[in-house]
Amino acid sequence: MMTLSSSQVSRAVEGRISSIKPSLLIPAFSFIISAYMIFGRLGDWPLMRPDEGRNAEVAREMSLSDSWLVPTYNGLVYLDKPAFYFKTIALSFSLFGESEGVARLSSALFGFSLLVAVFLFCRKIYDQRTAILAILIIATTPLYITFSRFVIFDMSLAFFVSSTIFACFLAEEGEATQRMHWYMVAALSAGIATLIKGPVGFIIPSLVIIIFNWLEGRLGVMRHAFALRNWVIFLAVVLPWFIGLSLLRPDFPYYGILKESVARFTTTEFHRTAPFYYYAPIILGTFFAWSLLLPESIIAAWKKRKNWSRADRLFIVWAISVVLFFSVSQSKLPGYILTAVVALGILTARIFAMALDNSSGQAARTVWRGTIPLFLLSTLAVLFISIIAFNPEILKSRLRFKHELFDLFIPTFLPMAISFGIVALLSAFAFLTRNTRLIFAAFISFPLLLLSVNFDLIVLYAQSRSSRNLAEQISKDLTPTTELACLQCLPNGLPFYLKRLVTVLSNNGNELTSNYIVFTLNSGKPWPEGLVPTAQWHNWLVTRTHPVYLLAKKGQLAQLKDIALEHSAEVFDLDADYFAALLPAPVKK
Repeated sequence: MMTLSSSQVSRAVEGRISSIKPSLLIPAFSFIISAYMIFGRLGDWPLMRPDEGRNAEVAREMSLSDSWLVPTYNGLVYLDKPAFYFKTIALSFSLFGESEGVARLSSALFGFSLLVAVFLFCRKIYDQRTAILAILIIATTPLYITFSRFVIFDMSLAFFVSSTIFACFLAEEGEATQRMHWYMVAALSAGIATLIKGPVGFIIPSLVIIIFNWLEGRLGVMRHAFALRNWVIFLAVVLPWFIGLSLLRPDFPYYGILKESVARFTTTEFHRTAPFYYYAPIILGTFFAWSLLLPESIIAAWKKRKNWSRADRLFIVWAISVVLFFSVSQSKLPGYILTAVVALGILTARIFAMALDNSSGQAARTVWRGTIPLFLLSTLAVLFISIIAFNPEILKSRLRFKHELFDLFIPTFLPMAISFGIVALLSAFAFLTRNTRLIFAAFISFPLLLLSVNFDLIVLYAQSRSSRNLAEQISKDLTPTTELACLQCLPNGLPFYLKRLVTVLSNNGNELTSNYIVFTLNSGKPWPEGLVPTAQWHNWLVTRTHPVYLLAKKGQLAQLKDIALEHSAEVFDLDADYFAALLPAPVKK
């Protein structure tokens, strides 16, 4: 048998590597970075309130009960959102087990899939350089990172809403057969988006495409988008779920359409109101550091609007339409404009691509001047955080929240200061050299450092907003025959971590953070099992035939002590916020 010397093996490997096209290496490297931003240490921090613990528990109960149409939360019917997203998590639990990382896997996969869709779309419509820059910018945007790593609906919705818009645009770029196929894809995507979060799933892409084609003077093409064939596909996806759920829960059509959709948009009933300008600071913060380029980019782009390509106009209309739509809405949350951030990311990639193509053009000057505010903000951050790192009492004495919580974050201040120092140095060097690649590196360094050097900061923040530690403490005193009950509280994620349902003593059901549950309680129907009116706690306790572990927040401590005293039990501290008493089972006479 012929053997190869080490030098021959080395030359063979080098030859193999050199044969790989550079056009493949750069996109591959970009996707590796993007994958790290989304999947890196995905399960290394606990589920956070207000949504993660609840959504993970809904999926866990769905996995156990195989109730794929009617979700439940803590054993109670939960119809605040359609079941599709919960199904994806439940399937992940069935395949990989129940953990924080698996609970977040669905959002992460949709986040990465959307980056793939952005890459393919931009490479087809623009060029490969723009496609690479687009996925790097979007993947390093704080809002995108957050919702790719949270157990929440927004990223799965963003994938299908964006896919619908991409497909509608591409439909009018090809010949008749391609047009038909792309619109069929759009109809399917819009249907699934509706299964994720209701009517907004088809309203947003429809709004963007209609406004875009109207401004293009091509409103007539909408007859292709709304052709009968596409309606059939859309309804075939949506109607089985809607009809089936309505038959099982007759109150759902009224709640789902009038309350959860119309009332959420037009009234303050859901207590998520904010000023019209709410999304201006949200974009500034959640699109940072790329948002520093927006003011000058907007002015420069408007002056050269005659040079916009058709795709440029799509993304401009997309970003503006989504932001204005939700600015008018009475219900506002940062995640609502996630797809607008995707559009802004692609437009920012266009600016960097033009800057790389022409180092003396307007785009190059725009990104170069963008390093000035990046340097100034990073330098101020370094100075402020360094002072706090070496003398934390300066800030600690002015804080209103718990000092022990602040103490946990003190070790993270110095690494954070170093990170901002790196950003400041990179931005200063980039400004002096006017090197566009170095400018891009300065902007992308902030999120990369956030998920590497400063990862402990994220973990500590998550721990301060999670029930995992509380659940670990409670589990020490729980036996299979002990009933867990909460007095006017339900720590988010507690049922998920303890793998059991919790009886809630409540005045109105608000502790379950479910608008549908509150809606059903207000309808006058008998309260379901597992939810007890607070006024009836005494009668309820009399019926218990086993020990009850009763949990309460600090605000209900006096009532908890009265109950414990009546049952000859002691009240003990769990942490600074929660107290508990183990009530013995009644003695049988």
